[in-house]
Amino acid sequence: MNKTLRALTAAALLSSALFSSCTSTQQADLVVFNGNIYTVNESFGKAEAFAVKDGKIIDVGTTEAIRNKYKASEELDAEGKTIYPGLIDAHSHFFRYGLALQSADLVGTTSYKEVVQKVVDQQKRYPDADWITGRGWDQNDWQVKEFPTKDTLDQLFPDTPVILSRVDGHAALANQKALDLAGITTQTKLVGGLVEVENGKLTGILIDNAVDLVTSKIPAPDEQEQRQALQNAERNCFAVGLTSIADAGLDKSTVDLMDNMHQSGDLQMRIYAMLNPSQENQDYYFKNGPYKTDRLNIRSFKIYSDGALGSRGASLLQPYSDRAGHYGFLLASEQEFRAIAALLNQHNFQMNTHAIGDSANRLLLDIYGEVLSGRNDKRWRIEHAQIITPTDMKKFGQFSIIPSVQPTHATSDMYWAGDRLGNERLKHAYPFKELMQQNGYLALGSDFPVEDINPIFGFHAAVARQDAKNYPTGGFQMENALSREEALRGMTIWAARSAFEENEKGSIEAGKFADFIMVDRDLITVSPEEMRALQVLRTYVNGKLVYKK
Repeated sequence: MNKTLRALTAAALLSSALFSSCTSTQQADLVVFNGNIYTVNESFGKAEAFAVKDGKIIDVGTTEAIRNKYKASEELDAEGKTIYPGLIDAHSHFFRYGLALQSADLVGTTSYKEVVQKVVDQQKRYPDADWITGRGWDQNDWQVKEFPTKDTLDQLFPDTPVILSRVDGHAALANQKALDLAGITTQTKLVGGLVEVENGKLTGILIDNAVDLVTSKIPAPDEQEQRQALQNAERNCFAVGLTSIADAGLDKSTVDLMDNMHQSGDLQMRIYAMLNPSQENQDYYFKNGPYKTDRLNIRSFKIYSDGALGSRGASLLQPYSDRAGHYGFLLASEQEFRAIAALLNQHNFQMNTHAIGDSANRLLLDIYGEVLSGRNDKRWRIEHAQIITPTDMKKFGQFSIIPSVQPTHATSDMYWAGDRLGNERLKHAYPFKELMQQNGYLALGSDFPVEDINPIFGFHAAVARQDAKNYPTGGFQMENALSREEALRGMTIWAARSAFEENEKGSIEAGKFADFIMVDRDLITVSPEEMRALQVLRTYVNGKLVYKK
């Protein structure tokens, strides 16, 4: 072969190789590379890069492999920063949180005097409002740890109804004008609630179902106010890394509005809707069945079995240690719980029941067991599961019941929970590790706005069992702390599984929605003291940037 022919042959081979290389490059919409990526897949593997097309992840691997294989219209150089799947809050009140942004914020108040001042300030901001509302006070944060009374509110607002919800939403303080509008008197009695009376007079304190007597009189927000509330809530959620939430306790009208806003592009947040067990919801959804889109999933009902520990409404097997003869109470009869469980099972809906006290948990676990009859994949959930006797713990595994817990409840309650329960019962409260071991997973949430919206606070509480000031030294009941891997799984893939969505989100894997966040530090390696300082730098939903710091 002469030199000319050899040169031509070499050129042809080079051209062929280059053509082959070009044609093997695939088109993507987004390539993320140079990342410290936690995929949260089955092996908890790590990666450096991934490619996104049409809102879904199409490949995950090394920076070299992904960049050689894909060309994209948009590229993100993570510069070594940490990337997690989009965080999921498995139990929140998203819509209620959005509405509450328009009320007086009483969270963190250190005295009733401070509460009153915030209410006065709220009235000055909205002088024409028909009602004054607020939420978030907690008498356990005050020097005087007793429920307040309405006397000061009556003096300041004799003609304007006022209702101020306690932080857990299971108690409220109302002034006389609000009580009058609700028709509440010293003779008012009801099931599953309490109107507090002292010395023959109303104090203004309402517990559990009694709160609804007043709130039902507040004019409903119009559609524009509801839309604004949802968008405000979404904006704040994206800023803390949440790309999916479970909203506990919704009516059909709210769900329909969410669906409408999803379809129009006005709302991006993925929502797992737990329906209120109203007759309207039952009639419609039992007839039409579950409903599912890429952003909205309706296949569960939220049931309330008891109240909260802080307001002594949680139903206990033995009396409260700090109130002789008081056991708390159920919010409905045992027969009603059995009836709704049978209906939900018949119509293939998930039952998610609020149960805090050991008595309420025992009753609901037994009802679940009767309906579910052994291991199953119906994924019925106990929301909160705060106080569980040792004899009842095994029922979670026996009947495949998912514990849906909120780690910050433990660190918010730890200062006074022993007063309510006594030291022996306290050992069986907030048992996250033991609950996780029953089925090998659990779902983590926050219950916001009862707790802070930031899921990183929940991560820290789950792992370190400490508050924002890193108290107590060594952690609270550390035998029930979760590992860092378990905590991250609990707010990603396990939360997705608790909503039947583990095949579409919760990890960075091919075929799943491109929901992910980039943060400024690595929760898996930083000291516990640094965790709460984490900042979300970017949040993506469907491969689209929805928040940038």
